[in-house]
Amino acid sequence: MELGNQLPVQTTTLKILLIIALLMTVSLPALANLNKNDPWGIAMGLRIARIPYPASDEDVADVIPLFFYDNKYVFLRGLTGGIKLYNKDEWQFSIIGRYRYFDIPADYQNQIRGNGLDLGLQGKYRYSEELQSNLELLSDDEGRVHANIDARYAWDRGSWELLPFARLRWKSAEFNNRYYGLDGFDDPNNPGTTFNNQIGDGWDLSLGTEARYHVISNLYLVGRAKVTTLLDSSTRDSISIDRETFGEAYLGLAFFDDKTKARKPSLDAKPYWRFAYGWATPSNMGDILLRWDVEDDPQNNEMVSVFYGHPVADSLFSVESLDVYITPGFVYHRAADPYTDPNSGITYDSQPTTEYVLAFKLYWNLKWPFQWRLGGAEGVSYAKDITNLEQRSMDEKGYRASNLMNYLDVSIDLNVGDLFKAGSMRNLWFGYSLHHRSSIFETSSAFGRISGGSNYNTLYLQYHW
Repeated sequence: MELGNQLPVQTTTLKILLIIALLMTVSLPALANLNKNDPWGIAMGLRIARIPYPASDEDVADVIPLFFYDNKYVFLRGLTGGIKLYNKDEWQFSIIGRYRYFDIPADYQNQIRGNGLDLGLQGKYRYSEELQSNLELLSDDEGRVHANIDARYAWDRGSWELLPFARLRWKSAEFNNRYYGLDGFDDPNNPGTTFNNQIGDGWDLSLGTEARYHVISNLYLVGRAKVTTLLDSSTRDSISIDRETFGEAYLGLAFFDDKTKARKPSLDAKPYWRFAYGWATPSNMGDILLRWDVEDDPQNNEMVSVFYGHPVADSLFSVESLDVYITPGFVYHRAADPYTDPNSGITYDSQPTTEYVLAFKLYWNLKWPFQWRLGGAEGVSYAKDITNLEQRSMDEKGYRASNLMNYLDVSIDLNVGDLFKAGSMRNLWFGYSLHHRSSIFETSSAFGRISGGSNYNTLYLQYHW
């Protein structure tokens, strides 16, 4: 058996990041007053996973950024994020969200968007500084429930940090039927009908470890390996399952706090608001940045955005002129003009839509002949609806567009107060940025294994306090 055709896209793929962004927005005074050098990090690497379903391509690959951040109110840890409801003594209770891979063979990636986000509750008990256990109850966006209980041990020896873990998971019948029985997918043996495979609830056991190696200063190597075994016979014997044991591995580069240095009690870098207006262009990123070869968008796609920047470091690799921020953002895309493609005859129209961003941003501060900065951001972007700019690009290549994509931002700005010798405007910056969404050149299953995206040239004002 092979997988069938398209099912509805999960619309809450990045909801936890949006929740965290909202929390950071409504809690700005508290966050700003903390102004601590909170633990932070960002990683980028390659994940390879063996799929349990029968298919000609047995492996799936993903390239996706991982975020790490922890303060009194929220946390980000790789694919998991949460809001702390209670954190005292040995106990912590949180609302959490976790990005969950649904590893689909490459042949069907352009038809099926299976990855999604599970939301739920987590209770954590700390037996010691090293040993802790978690109990979780989670649901996908259609109420399919599963629960986890795990134990993990933190082992720290100089440059090496290891986190071995064991997780026992119960999957409700609805969850197990969908993601392991593949219930509801097109039945390849009966064209025009859906696959009906009611295998009931089930259990699985995962064993694995996470690893972090301190290379030098803020540079680390990170890795993860996990093996999962299906425990119940009804799932193992299902016609949709080809192997009862399967695994995954991840290896990447990361930037974290330098563990050989004590954290500062406070930072010189200050939080900010950034307000931007942007106009779209079909030109690619290289042409824009290297040659300023900017084509006009025939539909006049435009956007406005607001970003909050929360400082997490004011140096990197011992370079004091570098500031690091975690920055959630909200983007509004206005309705564009109608356009008929002269080659395909397809008419493109659009309605207003919104976009949500979570990223880390680095600023390089320069002081000659006046204060100015170069900036770059890496993160993820979730568009509620696909803009016609991206839809046109995907139609040309025969791809199905992805709501979730990689996010890049390249900027240059100058200090308004320094430029005009106005002390009252020292906290105000004016600049240009390129707002970019892409799928990392067909490398990532999480972004749909597609190529293309969108670019917006933007002008902005940014105020620090």
